[in-house]
Amino acid sequence: MGKAQKYVLLGDATYPLQDWILKPYQEDENLTQRQLQFNYRLKRAHSVIENAFLRLKARWQILLKCDDCSLELLPTLVLACCILHNVCEAHDNPFNEEWLEGTEPTELPKPCQPAPAAMEDGRAEQVRELMCQYFESCGEG
Repeated sequence: MGKAQKYVLLGDATYPLQDWILKPYQEDENLTQRQLQFNYRLKRAHSVIENAFLRLKARWQILLKCDDCSLELLPTLVLACCILHNVCEAHDNPFNEEWLEGTEPTELPKPCQPAPAAMEDGRAEQVRELMCQYFESCGEG
């Protein structure tokens, strides 16, 4: 789209819109087709991320019981599992679907109430609009 863009995190409606947090447009009857498509694509991206974390936890089930190790070791343990997981995925190491049986998708804690509008960054709407334009230019999918 002709503008350099830094990385962003995906959030849901409860997070404040920031130039580094993308969140969907508020669902109501006034959304344009383009905004609905943006929300759909954001939802699809969330499901890809959830699936990746589910596979990571299923392959490295030590992550399901991280309360067994010290807090100082935890970041290193998670990083090691991510690296090993990516190596296995890159080398087409078979993923055993039975591993998923002991792994349930978990709801991550999130704010109970939507963030106040005062926390939203005005520049963030430009970022969301750019992404919306980009998704529109990509066509269906």
